Amino acid sequence: MPERIVILGAGHAAAQAIDTLRRRGHRGSIVLVGDEPHLPYQRPPLSKKYLAGTHERSRLLIRQARYYSERAIETRLGRRALQIDRRTQRARLDDGSDLAYDALLIATGSRARALTVPGADLDGVRYLRTMADVDSLRTGMESARRIVIIGGGYIGLEVAATCRQRGLAVTVLETQDRVMKRVVSEETSAAFTAEHLRNGVNIICGAGSLEIASHAGTQQVRAVVCDGCEHEADIVLIGVGAAAAQELACDAGLECDNGIVVDLHGRTSDASIYAAGDCTSHPSARYGGYVRLESVDNAFEQATTAALNMLGEPAEHDSVPWFWSEQFDLKLTITGLASGHDTVVVRGDPTSRCFSVCYLRGNELLAVESVGNSKDAIAARRLIAARSHLEPHHLANPACGLDRLPANSRPAN
Repeated sequence: MPERIVILGAGHAAAQAIDTLRRRGHRGSIVLVGDEPHLPYQRPPLSKKYLAGTHERSRLLIRQARYYSERAIETRLGRRALQIDRRTQRARLDDGSDLAYDALLIATGSRARALTVPGADLDGVRYLRTMADVDSLRTGMESARRIVIIGGGYIGLEVAATCRQRGLAVTVLETQDRVMKRVVSEETSAAFTAEHLRNGVNIICGAGSLEIASHAGTQQVRAVVCDGCEHEADIVLIGVGAAAAQELACDAGLECDNGIVVDLHGRTSDASIYAAGDCTSHPSARYGGYVRLESVDNAFEQATTAALNMLGEPAEHDSVPWFWSEQFDLKLTITGLASGHDTVVVRGDPTSRCFSVCYLRGNELLAVESVGNSKDAIAARRLIAARSHLEPHHLANPACGLDRLPANSRPAN
């Protein structure tokens, strides 16, 4: 069992790893390094309740400061790891200090993708990934009347809903032909588009030739020019996805490919180094090949697995992925991954604000998108985990709940 464990990154995965290590009896030292000045905090509320001002900063913390002190966790906050020396098993920080480790967990998460268009560096252009990003955005919103959001994914649409509820005029520019195209079906995309339109959000899909313009003689945002049309803005939020924060691992010579490559145990190509969360690419027998997931649930599950293996308790990470988004009062839950499907079944009326979209491959249930349908979302996780084979005509009947399928549709024991 390693005596000294160092964790680089202070997000959901780091918090869960610490909890698992101490609960499972690790009595050695644990050092937590985070480049933000905050203890690990929840990220999902950033674009919703925290941005809206209904969540105080203290409520974001996954655990309060007392938790870490009571468990003798050494914290190095506001510090960035610059280098991992695998030969000497030391991590060098930006203050010049070195941390020796017997086992190292990289939990650096992901970072917002930068948009490289003219004017992207103007004052008033924002990204949303950290608490500081939201604080800056909230300050700008106090005097703003109009916001243009570039990107119609989860973050863009969640911020659009929050800003609209705070009274701002909101325009969303999406380069694809529909919002959330990378992650949801046409039916789900249409349902959320309709919800935003009902609430006064202006959504423009197929947006191209973007440029951010400033007021004459200043560096202050004035408008976003899209296909020759100007959309006035006091603030521009860029939400065009996220990339794995893998540079530290790559520089150390660890295998990286759209994330830090780990095995089912959370171990990297170096037996003393583990990784967990958004920064990783891990194998999935269920979906084939390697996947990189940006979700709180995956961070918790993978960090638990890595921590157990650090302590010599064999464990494998193979849980069913789970994601969610809230926009206005409409909730989306995605269970599983749809990649590789050959059949799509819609349960219920997509215009009813309560329906599900099921993805199958050879009648095996791979994924379910549930809009306003928590029962389907809960049942889907169990069925997908069991690799259930279901008849499409049974799935298509919304009166037959996923949690009470006909006997011939249930997975064999």
